[in-house]
Amino acid sequence: MLEKGKIGSRQLTILVILYTIGDSILVLPSIVASAAKQDAWISGILSVVIAPVLVVFLYDALRKCYPELTLVEYSQKILGKWLGIIISLLFISYFFITSATYLREIGDFMTTQMMTETPIQMIMFLFLCVVLMAARLGLEPMVRSAELLFTVVVLFLFILMIFLLPDVRFQKLKPILDGGIEPILQGSLSFFVLPFIEPVAILMILPFVKQKDKIRKSLFIGQWLAGSVLIIITILCILILGAKITASQSYPSFILARKISIANFMMRLEAILGVIWFITIFIRSCLFFYVTVLGLAQTLKMHDYRPLVYPLGMNLLIFSLIMAPNTVFYNNLISDYWPYYALTFGFLLPLLLLIIAKLKKSN
Repeated sequence: MLEKGKIGSRQLTILVILYTIGDSILVLPSIVASAAKQDAWISGILSVVIAPVLVVFLYDALRKCYPELTLVEYSQKILGKWLGIIISLLFISYFFITSATYLREIGDFMTTQMMTETPIQMIMFLFLCVVLMAARLGLEPMVRSAELLFTVVVLFLFILMIFLLPDVRFQKLKPILDGGIEPILQGSLSFFVLPFIEPVAILMILPFVKQKDKIRKSLFIGQWLAGSVLIIITILCILILGAKITASQSYPSFILARKISIANFMMRLEAILGVIWFITIFIRSCLFFYVTVLGLAQTLKMHDYRPLVYPLGMNLLIFSLIMAPNTVFYNNLISDYWPYYALTFGFLLPLLLLIIAKLKKSN
């Protein structure tokens, strides 16, 4: 086994919470509101009720078929050597491309909202250096850093939500169900895929969890708590900004944090949301890049994944720069096409692997 580290069930829960929130806290309200408008909160509730149940039971059932193997390894066991290698490489490419989207998102956000004079290449390079360092150190240091940063995220989320309450206007939720059920279901797809389905990378690290019997509980609690946070952020965006502004902004929750004003003393606390987002997307980026190099090393039958970290890291930087010519193109790509791409790798392919594995074991 290329990874010798082990993590506990509590650490897994924290990791799930942070990677599920991920970049969704910044971009998800806009994507969902574009489809469901003022009913975006209904889309969120519908997704959080259904998604953890479907995803956790699917992933846990698949894991139980081969509890000591990663997604890449048991793909080859289930499908045979050559077809399994092809599917493994497709999963690895998905992990790599997803890592590139996070890196690009970091660059776009920082150059449009905070550091407008700084070249995007430099911001992405500096962030990537930390991600590469985390990948080389391995799973245990990565998860321990998530434990340390989790307290900061919880504290800042609490401060943000409390300070936004005076600006809440409930009339902005009306009219409820104005467009019928179809827009709500369309919004639910994005709310279902981006936080819950996209991080299928978790299947690559479940063999390294010490308490195997607590994995399902950890996954479920983590996804449910993170989903609840995303629902609250989406509702606050609608209640304070309104559906039109939420849908028209690329980062509505960041604009939301600018609305904070307590006695004309505590104002413009958007840095709070920036820190929350930076921590959560860092954990998600580390996880996806780590499983990219780990999965490729396992597919190539290497004894160590670390020699792949820097070459893949440099390719990741180049790809993230050329994948979209500008921010508008990138945002349209994510909102229009990405949910279906992530759904394929995060739900449909694992479901197919589970069905084939069950059929093989029954014969």
